[in-house]
Amino acid sequence: MSQQPTTPMLIAVIGGGAAGFFAAISAAEANATAAVTVFEKSPHFLSKVKVSGGGRCNVTHSCFDPKELVKCYPRGSKALLGPFYQWQPRDMIEWLESRGVELKTESDGRMFPVTDSSQTIIDCFLGSASDSEIALRSRTGVNSVRIIDSNHFELSLATGQSEEFDRLIIASGGGKSASSHAIATSLGHTNTQLVPSLFTFHIRDERLDGLPGLSVPQVTVSCHDARLEQSGPLLITHWGLSGPAILKLSAWGAREFAQRDYRFELLVNWTGSLKSSQAIAALSDSKRANGAKQINSHIPFPIPRRLWERLIQFAKIQPRTQYSQISKVQLQALAETCVASRFQVTGKSMNKEEFVTCGGVSLDEIDFKTLESKRQPKLYFAGEALDIDGVTGGFNFQAAWTTGRIAGSAAAID
Repeated sequence: MSQQPTTPMLIAVIGGGAAGFFAAISAAEANATAAVTVFEKSPHFLSKVKVSGGGRCNVTHSCFDPKELVKCYPRGSKALLGPFYQWQPRDMIEWLESRGVELKTESDGRMFPVTDSSQTIIDCFLGSASDSEIALRSRTGVNSVRIIDSNHFELSLATGQSEEFDRLIIASGGGKSASSHAIATSLGHTNTQLVPSLFTFHIRDERLDGLPGLSVPQVTVSCHDARLEQSGPLLITHWGLSGPAILKLSAWGAREFAQRDYRFELLVNWTGSLKSSQAIAALSDSKRANGAKQINSHIPFPIPRRLWERLIQFAKIQPRTQYSQISKVQLQALAETCVASRFQVTGKSMNKEEFVTCGGVSLDEIDFKTLESKRQPKLYFAGEALDIDGVTGGFNFQAAWTTGRIAGSAAAID
């Protein structure tokens, strides 16, 4: 008696970005007989991968201790600890290297392909998808999902067609326009408040006039009313302030700043971490050792000269004044200007390709051992569809790879 052929497991992935694409590849690797289909409403797959890191793709970060890694996630740190023990940056690096993609680590821990081209990562993923015979459906959005026969999913497509699947992975991003939010709600899930994360600050202040493009290697920025503080490089822009320090502060304060309509007072310590008393001491030492020098010619802090001259000016000191001629009151004023410059933030802008959203499917509703829904069996989530987001530096991609890997692998196993 001949044996009937086994019907393959049908797995649908909504979203052809980093998390969705890697979830599809992981599902195919976990179950070679599964038929995996990726639905992407836009014309292109992996569009954020394409533009990440200025087109170089900041694949991940060289932090290999899960306990340290989770500290870089304003939302999702507790939930991600277990998943990072399953799949962390080292695993992603090895996976890529086994497919001929070598990464390099920069001084700040960010990791990029040695080619400095995001296309290297895209080609690797497309090649893996082709090898696994994954069906890639671009320009095919999913309008809605309906549960049929208790454990199957009927997807209503933007093309007007409907298709049925045994497993569903939702990984369609975190923006307010992402279809994942409405679909998740229709399937019994709760979405937390959606607000931008990783944004730059709008500031109009004459202290910054004429300085766009100038970077400061290490500052501390804070919003005391919100009890938020972050450190790192800072960049002065045409519209205000940006750079890693600002982006990290915006991530940790995403909801707080949204509630304030992006209007608040920002304190900038241009020296990095010196207190006022320490700055006064450093300036006093400079006065004793360099009394005959003009104050604009000797900078006791790691501050660019153009900015230093501006800070001197706003401390009401003439730039060509000799150190020996500066009064104690003037030194104190300059120290305060250096360690606690106050700026009024009046708005925000997205930081280039770093369009990250705070908010998504409530993490209490997800089993983080498998990324399966606690509300609906055989439904899985990955990436920014979840209420997970990280600071800049490759952390958001790593969350996408980790959740995508676990969701895809779990979905493919009966």
